[in-house]
Amino acid sequence: MATPYEVFELGGVEVKLSNPDKVYFPACGVTKGELAHYYVDCADAVLNHVRERPTMLKRYAGGIDEKPFYQKRVPAKRPEWLQTAVLRFPSGRTAEELVPVDAAHLVWAVSLGNIDFNPHPVRRADLDHPDELRVDIDPMPRATWDKVRRTALLARDVLEEHGLRGFPSTSGSRGMHIPVRIHPRWDFGTVRRAALALAREVERRGGGIATAKWFKQDRPQDAVFVDYNQNAKDHTVASAYSVRPVADARVACGLDWDEVADCEPGDFTVRTVPARLKRRGDPNADIDAHPGSLDSLLAIAGEDED
Repeated sequence: MATPYEVFELGGVEVKLSNPDKVYFPACGVTKGELAHYYVDCADAVLNHVRERPTMLKRYAGGIDEKPFYQKRVPAKRPEWLQTAVLRFPSGRTAEELVPVDAAHLVWAVSLGNIDFNPHPVRRADLDHPDELRVDIDPMPRATWDKVRRTALLARDVLEEHGLRGFPSTSGSRGMHIPVRIHPRWDFGTVRRAALALAREVERRGGGIATAKWFKQDRPQDAVFVDYNQNAKDHTVASAYSVRPVADARVACGLDWDEVADCEPGDFTVRTVPARLKRRGDPNADIDAHPGSLDSLLAIAGEDED
């Protein structure tokens, strides 16, 4: 007989998870309850990338085979302890979004069918100035995984030459993500301009494996797109240690740079990442200790514009 619900006691509050036996990942059998326990077990690593960040929900009420429902606004019926922030969009409209601060918030999101967490690159204390530049390594249909890894390493080199430290992770899908902490001094448009300068420099050095071309028809189908536009206002990407809605319940897993050249995305799943974290810790644990300046990247952005 199916269990109607499971109660999690987390940080002094109770979170009720309905239908914990519901299979969310049919190919590997991962259930809604197993997903929630993953987020509890890995909460420290997950929260390192979403804490205090307005976060969009992507709800899969029936599991990954169902079409997701994107939800910016938290439901009106919600626990009193739930933390939120109000974002204002260029249209003038607003949205009160979830702000995860602890494991209870993660499990509450799973209770609604949320699988991965997609935070904005700002903190609740300052919604106009990102503290994160995002390097999204996004392969075109015929690009190989090896090209993804090589492009990520090129991006690392460019970042380091401009005084910035990237913290790589698999995306949990076909690409890689490299979040970069920055001082919250620049607006979204300026951060995007720095990201474009980075993407163009990676393209120049890549010998054809990487592209910064915006229009799809201009990109080689076997190249890797360095998607600088993920730094535009109101864009979000799946954070490190988010579970992704793919058949084998893969996780966007944080890596050391010396792991990138040989990593395989299928090695990191709901069932393997908790043990990895216990065994070796989170390679991205000190990301907040390394904020950097965009001045150097913006200088080469100016050269491109001239």
